Amino acid sequence: MISYQTDGVEMPSIKKRETTEWIKSVAATYGKRVGEIAYIFCSEVNRQYLQHDYYTDIITFDYCEGNRLSGDLFISLDTVRTNAEQFADNNYERELYRVIIHGILHLCGINDKGPGEREIMEEAENKALAMR
Repeated sequence: MISYQTDGVEMPSIKKRETTEWIKSVAATYGKRVGEIAYIFCSEVNRQYLQHDYYTDIITFDYCEGNRLSGDLFISLDTVRTNAEQFADNNYERELYRVIIHGILHLCGINDKGPGEREIMEEAENKALAMR
């Protein structure tokens, strides 16, 4: 089950049922099933969890077991909006969906911090966005 919640912000205008089906389809391409996934939309992601001094658009807490994806995904709508404004080819809605699927891709085992990993993540994001 996928839930969508807010903490101090208005719920973004996403089509929850369609988004849930899209997420399940993307997960299936990695041989994964969706378990308990909670999206929490907020204004700022608490940086204390990551020990860095810059804002991030998403923090993913991974509770996966085997091929079943489970986790809490905190998405900073403020940072999503800022990132959308900084990238000329992105708009807010596309950036929001990119971040939504970014967390799922992390749960599927794709990382983006090591050498060459960012390119792999971007390719996976683009492939997933094309499925939407």
